[in-house]
Amino acid sequence: MAKGKNYKAFTGLDEFYYQTEGDDVNAVTDPERIKYLKEISVSKDQEIEKAYGDNVVAEMAVTNGTVEVEAGFHKLPLEDRVKLFGLEEDEDGLVAMGNDTPPYTAVMFAKTMEDGSREYVGLPKGMFTFPEDEGQTKEDSVEFGSSSATAEFMEKEIPGFEEPKTMLMGHDEKGSTTMRDLIWEKIFGSENDTP
Repeated sequence: MAKGKNYKAFTGLDEFYYQTEGDDVNAVTDPERIKYLKEISVSKDQEIEKAYGDNVVAEMAVTNGTVEVEAGFHKLPLEDRVKLFGLEEDEDGLVAMGNDTPPYTAVMFAKTMEDGSREYVGLPKGMFTFPEDEGQTKEDSVEFGSSSATAEFMEKEIPGFEEPKTMLMGHDEKGSTTMRDLIWEKIFGSENDTP
């Protein structure tokens, strides 16, 4: 019997993990979590191209670009910024930014629903760019700041698929981690050992 469709709306975000590659493709870090993901936007750059003949549209084709991600966090810790943006850190812990090239990064996060189910999104290969650094003086009341990051993701060979893919998605009912674990393995190349 076929499983029913889930029409529950997303009400939250959770479990933002990333993994970076070093200069040596085999120098891959363990997946790291950034807590307090506030918002995320994922969009695919696509355009419909048209061929004309006899004064009508004779054929259409879709051109595909990269997948763009904009993520907002309560705070993006300096340690994560060093890894995501490819910044340099000296032996004293001083971080410097120059014309650094960010590493390739894989990302996974969960969109949560009130019934406890989750939809997982995995992006296997992209690069983050350094965001604007903004601040504001404290006034009469406290206003919390936030951090953001923007990335673009490209296609990558994914085991189990004939053509390269840019994004993987899967849905788990409350209490299940089947799709989470499958996407984790395909995106990060290891078994998920998080609770």
